[in-house]
Amino acid sequence: MNLIQTALSGTRAAQIGLDVTSQNIANVMTDGYTRQGVQLTTVQPARSGATAVGAGVNVPALIRFSDSYKSLQMWTAASDLAQREVSQSYLTQLEQVLGSDESGISGGLDQFFSALNAASVEPGSSPLRQQVITAAGALAQRFNSLQTVLSNQRTAIAQQRSTVVDQVNTLSADVARLNDKIAAATGLGVNASGLIDERDKKIDEVAKLVQVQVVNQPDGTRSVSLRGGQPLVVGSSPATMRAQVNPDGTQTLKLDFANQTFSLAGTPLGGQLGGLDDLQGRILTPLSRSITEMADQLSTNINNKLTTGYGSDGSAGQPLFVFDATSSTSLLKVNPSVLPQNLGFSSDPLQPGGSDNLLAVIALQQQPVTLTSLGNVLLGDVYSQLVGKLATDSQQNQAALSTAQTVRNQAEASWKSTSGVNKDEEAVNLLQYQQMYQANMKVISIANELFDSTLAMI
Repeated sequence: MNLIQTALSGTRAAQIGLDVTSQNIANVMTDGYTRQGVQLTTVQPARSGATAVGAGVNVPALIRFSDSYKSLQMWTAASDLAQREVSQSYLTQLEQVLGSDESGISGGLDQFFSALNAASVEPGSSPLRQQVITAAGALAQRFNSLQTVLSNQRTAIAQQRSTVVDQVNTLSADVARLNDKIAAATGLGVNASGLIDERDKKIDEVAKLVQVQVVNQPDGTRSVSLRGGQPLVVGSSPATMRAQVNPDGTQTLKLDFANQTFSLAGTPLGGQLGGLDDLQGRILTPLSRSITEMADQLSTNINNKLTTGYGSDGSAGQPLFVFDATSSTSLLKVNPSVLPQNLGFSSDPLQPGGSDNLLAVIALQQQPVTLTSLGNVLLGDVYSQLVGKLATDSQQNQAALSTAQTVRNQAEASWKSTSGVNKDEEAVNLLQYQQMYQANMKVISIANELFDSTLAMI
């Protein structure tokens, strides 16, 4: 009887609906799970005529509640957030080191010029002269310690960049593998929702490392490319990213795909890689250059003044500092051959106890030096301005980090509003499919009774 067949199609549809609802409820706490639904279509009648009502209901496919635009928003927000997060730990460390009274250059400058001022009271005093050399050594050590910190951060950035590149390659290979599985499942008519969820999670992890663009393909695969358009994954083929070490120790990122090699130098990458590049190019490199320029001009100006004077024994003044721009651990040091009596505090060899040249050295604290990042700044104010600029950069990054976190939270909430499981909604669906199943079973029961009655009449 058509009545039984129609009701059986209804029970099968209700059973599929119950299975889908059960799957959604089971994964209510599963991160990245996309809820599914049942697509119901009526079956057209097999015969013609005005009384042909149809042949029941069919479930041609399951619905996957997803929105590609919302997913892309979430991945973009993940890139922005990761870019700010990766920079903040380095900025916080730099703020602590540069702002410390024990390690900051500002305190060392104050102590050095205090020693010079003390020596101006009694220029011929050997202990006071020795105190100047000792203070100079302490100041040089502060320069060297700070430069070492900056060098260590550059090394840490290079190591982290290499680690992130390896992670990008691993995740890209995972996305390509899942693309292959999804294409095969789609071709066989198999529900690939679980595979798609897994692939989307991998893309989200890639987006935290480097900002990506995603394009859906007709076969169910997704092509993933970098912000600049360089291919990262095409179908089942992943690209390979590598960090090439240059002769000067810096790194250049390259991307190999098929038989092509793309240079990523100067490409805005986003994500952790973009954050590391921005930190090194915009903060660390200019700061290191400024510290080097400051040490160079400080040593040059002081040495020039001291070498034009005469020591307490009437001999020509000796340079106090030795500057080495190529060293990351000994950027500045005290001249090992200089002795207290060699400090040229006097401008007249016949008056070795004079302090006129020493006063000219002290006046250098209020003389300008020229830095690439700041321009002309008084020597006594240079370090304070560098620390202030770093603090401003850190505060701006913290503000951007807070904004990026809010945007990410909103993007996740928007995604969940479409793709997330709603327990109340699933409870309603569970009740509706249960009633649908029971109603169709009742139809089958009535059809059996009618069939039995017909047989009894015959």
